[in-house]
Amino acid sequence: MHLLVVEDEEKLGDYLRKGLVESGFNVELAREGPHGLALAQTGNYDAIVLDIMLPGMDGFAVLQELRKSSKVPVLMLTARDDVADRVRGLEGGADDYLAKPFAFTELLARVRALLRRSPMQEATRYALSDLQLDLTTRRATRAGKRLDLTAKEFALLSLLLRRQGQVLSRAVLADQVWGMNFDSETNVVEVAVRRLRSKIDDPFDDKLLHTVRGMGYVLEHRASDA
Repeated sequence: MHLLVVEDEEKLGDYLRKGLVESGFNVELAREGPHGLALAQTGNYDAIVLDIMLPGMDGFAVLQELRKSSKVPVLMLTARDDVADRVRGLEGGADDYLAKPFAFTELLARVRALLRRSPMQEATRYALSDLQLDLTTRRATRAGKRLDLTAKEFALLSLLLRRQGQVLSRAVLADQVWGMNFDSETNVVEVAVRRLRSKIDDPFDDKLLHTVRGMGYVLEHRASDA
């Protein structure tokens, strides 16, 4: 599932993205109101976590503009546990409200509750050939055999499966799975892909994870590889 987090506090924003990615979500992060609104209006998100106190444009203004064209579920965050703020947010079209400080487990539960209620809800199970992944149980199998994946490998596989058939660059993988800017000096992506391939492909004749030279990686079934 594709989430947008709009949060200007650097540590909190990075923490939320990391936690949500490790929980199986595909996450983008904006740190300013105008940037968050631009992403929200153009991206295909399943839910948005939106802070109120943002530079350039506050969360209320972002929500007001967003509701002119989108019904995407929005969870609003604020440092002020003020009834007037909650009422204003909910009346402006927010679906839920969470005051800081909060436990990540509560935010995660609220996001999942929004997704369950939303008509935009995306599937929690993905498959390609005999490879299957269940986001709810965090279980991945190939040919009926359970795959022993680390948290990062599971996040990487879920991203590749959700966007199967699309070539994903190293920069995209680094951002979405590790929440970091891609550095050509590091080989963290290559190492993770190699380890994932050793588990989902090496023991099987039909190879699914392919390297596209100079571009990145793609998960797809190629009949010629059978």
